[in-house]
Amino acid sequence: MSADPRFLSDEPRIHPTAELKGVKLGRHASIAERVILREVTVGDYSYFERHAEAIYSTIGKFCSIAANTRINALEHPLERPTTHKVSYRPNEYFRYLGVDQEFRERRRQKRVTIGNDVWIGHGAVILPGVSIGDGAVVGANAVVTRDVAPFTIVAGQPARILRPRFEADIALRLAALAWWDWPPTRLYEAIPDMQALPIEVFLDKWERL
Repeated sequence: MSADPRFLSDEPRIHPTAELKGVKLGRHASIAERVILREVTVGDYSYFERHAEAIYSTIGKFCSIAANTRINALEHPLERPTTHKVSYRPNEYFRYLGVDQEFRERRRQKRVTIGNDVWIGHGAVILPGVSIGDGAVVGANAVVTRDVAPFTIVAGQPARILRPRFEADIALRLAALAWWDWPPTRLYEAIPDMQALPIEVFLDKWERL
């Protein structure tokens, strides 16, 4: 617990029904009920809502990941005689046949990377190997098959660009400001301005400070 009365504990919050394996959680990270994470790094203040799943992924700071999302959705070996997991997890059905480590490593090499301040909408699916830039937004039920540029809003199946979140100069200034890396004391002071000021005025003020 912080000695400063303005700040709550840095400890992550994990619902008892969540399943985590090989996971690293940042300060104030929050994992809701029945979330499943495998070999995932979650940045400070980022949260997963209920029934979300992620594997082999790196999540930045201040990310909002809605319910029922799938990050790095499971890949099946299309080139084999069967796509069924009997070929890569035969241990679930037979003795003396182990997990296909080569296929597992192939999956690990297609890691998903999500930047800071990214919003992943309800039910969205992020396919293996995709990178999503800082400040991007993924619409509900989107299927993201390719990289998403910073501060870009995408939606659809497959996901397509809807529009930029900000004008290009504003996006560049936000990226340079990198408010997501600020210490808690500075962030605490900035939040009222985030709530009240137009984006240009906010940037003008905090670029000077």
